[in-house]
Amino acid sequence: MLLTLFTLFHVALSLAGIASGFIVVYGLLASRHLSGWTRFFLATTVLTSVTGFLFPVHHFMPSHGVGIISLILLAVAIYALYARRLAGVWRRIYAVTAVLALYLNVFVLVVQLFEKVPALKALAPTQTEMPFKVTQLAVLTLFLLLTVFSAIKFRVEPVQAA
Repeated sequence: MLLTLFTLFHVALSLAGIASGFIVVYGLLASRHLSGWTRFFLATTVLTSVTGFLFPVHHFMPSHGVGIISLILLAVAIYALYARRLAGVWRRIYAVTAVLALYLNVFVLVVQLFEKVPALKALAPTQTEMPFKVTQLAVLTLFLLLTVFSAIKFRVEPVQAA
């Protein structure tokens, strides 16, 4: 029962992080810093990665590797945002690391969907089949484009009206 509640909490954090992450990416593409959404995205995404390590497993799993990479990306994004205040190159670094952290959450979401949704599991029971590979390739391509365009659009501080 406790594990089920913890799993629901972890999933809710993950979905909140993904949803708010897309809003943050929209802001990056519009060259706007959405501070409230950004704080929410960073907090829920950090908590998603941290809670992922708290599940009762007894060996290192691929999800742990994804969690470590995500936490490193998030640490750099948080440093760029709060310590460096998006000054100079840190603006672009923030955009890239934030979008990549979102990508890792979506990557895991796709894995979980193919693992838990019966229709998707039937298409790719071992996640080595073509439907899974094509889906992950499409997600990767989308996020590579979002990363590049976010870095380009968010790199210059917007001109403020006097």
